Amino acid sequence: MLAMLSDWFWWDRLWLPVNVTWADLQDKEGRVYAHVHHIYIVFPIAVLLLGLRVLFERFIAPLIAEAFGVKDKVRPRVSHNPALEQYYRTHSKHPSQADVRGLSKKLTWTERQVENWFRRRRNQDRPGVLKKFREARYTQTHTHFSILQTITNTQKGLPLIPGIKPWFYDLREVWAGFPKQTLLDTQYWYYMFEMSFYGSLLFSVAVDIKRKDFKEQLVHHWATLTLLSFSWCANYIRIGTLVMLVHDASDVLLESGKMFNYAGWERACNCIFVLFTIVFMVTRLVIFPFWLIHCTWVYPLDQFQPFFGYYFFNIMLVVLLLLHIFWASLILRMVKKFLFGEVRDERSDEEEEDSADEDHNHKRFVGSSNGLSNGH
Repeated sequence: MLAMLSDWFWWDRLWLPVNVTWADLQDKEGRVYAHVHHIYIVFPIAVLLLGLRVLFERFIAPLIAEAFGVKDKVRPRVSHNPALEQYYRTHSKHPSQADVRGLSKKLTWTERQVENWFRRRRNQDRPGVLKKFREARYTQTHTHFSILQTITNTQKGLPLIPGIKPWFYDLREVWAGFPKQTLLDTQYWYYMFEMSFYGSLLFSVAVDIKRKDFKEQLVHHWATLTLLSFSWCANYIRIGTLVMLVHDASDVLLESGKMFNYAGWERACNCIFVLFTIVFMVTRLVIFPFWLIHCTWVYPLDQFQPFFGYYFFNIMLVVLLLLHIFWASLILRMVKKFLFGEVRDERSDEEEEDSADEDHNHKRFVGSSNGLSNGH
């Protein structure tokens, strides 16, 4: 049964164009191709990245945060109350008005006191600015490295412009000779690193800061890993690297802006927010659909007839596009608020105010993720 399922899953017609078989993609005559067993290295690298992240956030990020002047806000801690604490942990963090009345009678507190206790208790569990800064700095380090890898992947190809490959600027070259396109060493490590990074994000999702788009982020990470895995196995390597570059272009600005925001550098944060918005809209809503998706929908038909892998790959790209549209709507809401002088992170839960600090106005930078990583 397992052998039959394996034969069906790896059927040539699902993954490859007509008249091309897996035998045609065996290493020979100086050509090296991507193979499924290459992906096995992703798991140990993902574990290694998790370990490096722990070390980075514990020892290096605090030094950077100190240099930026980032400090956690001192939040008032709630008085210890076993009855309310048990309700908070076992029932709900947001009690209904009827439950508030019942708890106030049980404790002989006023309803306002009970509401303030739960409000402060929720704030007490919220991640501090320092934790957010550490996460942003770690992600920014990854994004910088990804862009450097993408540039490396496009080197040594064009005589007139040294360092740029033909398929980097002429999208029809993406499919020249597909799928018999030899694999570069830089492409191998680029893919392995990206897949490992997004795998590590899935492993750490339980401890990372949860934002309002948590479910969308999970869908994004799974779509990214699926796209990366499929594009690797089916040798969609060239288009994969271009999609990664398009996504990373705005991600590096996002993480930089968040860092400046947590540091309280309002002017720098606002400038980067404007630049981030422009780059995001151009790369994710213009270049990605009208150049790259067009490249994957139209140009391959000059080389081969549509097959399952062709449709599957394009559908997954459309899923990413829909996520981009969702995040773009959040950014546009941010732009509206920005024009009126207030910038908040539409993905973040706002810190709740109690009677002691009703005038507090906490500013945040907009969040938008990552993409095939984030083709991503």
